[in-house]
Amino acid sequence: MSTFDAIVIGSGQAGTPLVFKLASQGQKVAFIEKEHFGGTCLNVGCTPTKTYVASARRMWEAQHGEDMGIEIPLGTKANLRKIKARKDTLIQKSVEGISKEVEQSENIIFFKGEARFEGEKIVAVGNKFLTAEEIYINVGCRPFIPDGYDDIPYLTNQSMLELEELPEHLLIIGGSYIGLEFGQMFSRLGSKVTIIEQGDSIIGREDEETSQTIQQIMEGDGVAFRLGAMCLAAKKNDNGGISAQINCTKDGSVQIEGSHLLLAVGRRPNTEDLQLDKTGVKINNDGFIEVNDHLETDVKGIFALGDCNGKGAFTHTAYNDYEIIADNKFGGKNRKVSDRITTYGLYVDPPLGRVGITKREARQKGMDVLIGHRPFSKIARAKEKGETSGYMSVLVDARTKKILGATVLGVGGDEIISSIINIMYADTGYKVIRDAVHPHPTVSELIPIVLESLTK
Repeated sequence: MSTFDAIVIGSGQAGTPLVFKLASQGQKVAFIEKEHFGGTCLNVGCTPTKTYVASARRMWEAQHGEDMGIEIPLGTKANLRKIKARKDTLIQKSVEGISKEVEQSENIIFFKGEARFEGEKIVAVGNKFLTAEEIYINVGCRPFIPDGYDDIPYLTNQSMLELEELPEHLLIIGGSYIGLEFGQMFSRLGSKVTIIEQGDSIIGREDEETSQTIQQIMEGDGVAFRLGAMCLAAKKNDNGGISAQINCTKDGSVQIEGSHLLLAVGRRPNTEDLQLDKTGVKINNDGFIEVNDHLETDVKGIFALGDCNGKGAFTHTAYNDYEIIADNKFGGKNRKVSDRITTYGLYVDPPLGRVGITKREARQKGMDVLIGHRPFSKIARAKEKGETSGYMSVLVDARTKKILGATVLGVGGDEIISSIINIMYADTGYKVIRDAVHPHPTVSELIPIVLESLTK
């Protein structure tokens, strides 16, 4: 049995900075990782997909030069091998950087392998047994694979990034964030793409206007949608392709032939192999570890950070989990998960930036809300850029005059949303940003205009 001050299981966007923080404070830390440093975001999430999004954007620009008076000769094509190689190089540099820091730290002992609990504060990795008074679980999530696909050569967000040839016809089951990003990028790179969604609209958690606008944008890129797809089944063709049999509310029973199949129907936490039943740590019905406002489980000294605690499914929420732990432990603060305002982006092009509640949520809660709304087609800078798709809306509490939520779907939306987030964290009224002077010509200057014309 090896004794440590702390054990960190998983090297995602919460676990890795926490290991370095603990070590910098003189603590002896056991660092466990079964696959690769950096977790989902670095290896199979944010970093690789956004490099592909950037390449897909270059293709779009090459194909739309005529709109801007630029004559680009025909023949532009995507080289997926080169796109993948660029992605691999970016990832490798970051992973090697983490590895080097771990090796150079005298206070970090690295264990390669899968962790399992053998007691309340006993963790095993292979035939090695470790113990510590504080244990931090950061094991992340993986793609959810529905029943019935065992004998079908499906792809996930991870294996999609290993392809070196463009799919001829990519079928995507799931019309939410992962499916939409991959769908648009591969359509722009040259694949035929069909997205199959069980719901009546894509990304059902968003307002109807958001879902419809994104669908229209992607249809403009050549993506086909099959919505309301019930009784879904798939099989492997004799030619090695995929046949998807669906029963759509709109089109009836349809069979769609494709060359590749991407399953993008959600994610599940990597908690089942931890043997948490030997600790007393509770998980909910979906497998997420239950934690309090300070990310501690019901077993004192055991914490869960990142996607596996169900408190967020994003890199920024995972990193904020690390900040909560670090500031409360070493900074004398009292930071809480409940202080966090929900925000995220969808990196289709143009991107979606979201913060706080939606119009639908406000109606469901019967809230007295004012709304400001403006299409991007009325923004001078958007017209100058030739990118007028999308809209901006802001929700304001009619009584307190504080911003409750916002949607920015349009060019720069993923960046513009931050100015609204800052006002919300400042806990001040919307008039602060309404009366601010923004530079012209920018897309951000629309925010004060939106807030000047609030309606019920």
